[in-house]
Formats: sequence, C-alpha cells, structure tokens
Amino acid sequence: MLPARRTSRSRSRTRRSHEAIKPVNYTLCPKCSQAKLPHAACSNCGYVNPNLTLKLGKEETD
Repeated sequence: MLPARRTSRSRSRTRRSHEAIKPVNYTLCPKCSQAKLPHAACSNCGYVNPNLTLKLGKEETD
C-alpha cells in the first residue's frame, strides 16, 4: 500500500533538524596552549591534570 500523500520538504527537513553536524569543542592545554579535546590528554605534551602527565613516545625518523 502506498502513502496517501507525499511528505513535504518542510516536514522531512524538520524531522532531520537534529542530524546537523555539530562543531567540535576544543579547549587549550594549560601547559603548552595547544588545542585539545576536553577531558582528554594533550597530544603534544601529555598533560591530563595537575597530578598526572602521560609520557608520550616520540616517533623516530630514519
């Protein structure tokens, strides 16, 4: 059985309004001032919080 009426553009776009791409929220690392994701370790210096800093392995170049 087919739908009685075609779904209008307004109706379908209203339904999809929450599917928009949202911008990524970055914060600045307090140690090196590089952009990082909140609640994550800094990829530049390994800083997480004042009591914890991760040791990052540096890639070797030949």
